[in-house]
Amino acid sequence: METGQYLDRVLAKYAGSFDIFKDYEIRGNRYSAYGYFFSLGEKYVLTRKAKLWGIRAYEYVLFQETSSLTDVLLHQIVDALTGYIEPVLVRKNGKYPEKDHMYSYLSAVVICRCTPSEEMISRIRKTRFDKGYLFSFRGHSELHLIVVDLEKETVYTNAAAGKMRKLFVKVFEEVRRGEKGYNELYQEGKEDPDPCRDDL
Repeated sequence: METGQYLDRVLAKYAGSFDIFKDYEIRGNRYSAYGYFFSLGEKYVLTRKAKLWGIRAYEYVLFQETSSLTDVLLHQIVDALTGYIEPVLVRKNGKYPEKDHMYSYLSAVVICRCTPSEEMISRIRKTRFDKGYLFSFRGHSELHLIVVDLEKETVYTNAAAGKMRKLFVKVFEEVRRGEKGYNELYQEGKEDPDPCRDDL
């Protein structure tokens, strides 16, 4: 199984809820794809002027294909999420995110052709970032790290992303069954419009 085959199927699963942009650049580094999700929930009493509460939830996800996961690549990806996306997109360069912000997941999906070393697997599992804002009144940001090992057909995650592991393991079988990927379902000659390109 090639990294591109796996990525194509994963993007198809994400595309139902996420805006997907392929071949994306952040801070001079290129990623196989970038995904963005936003959800707004609100509760009113009779009219919109009498809002009881609002909830804003976000997820930003970077997808990267590689032959093997190195220290340099892992640092680059984590830095893009926590050193750029978190302050610039989550907090808009402010001290806190906007009012009603509940959570922002900063996610990375790294698809490796070769099995990571035991030391790297340990680093993946121990990678952590969880930042609360204004004693959590403005929610929090959390890092999700998912590393797909095509050689052994297994998936490694950090603790925060543990519940997502089954979804990525299932993709191996979906690719073997020949289920449609992102290119076939969504692309077919279309360019990725990106009205937010200036933000990144």
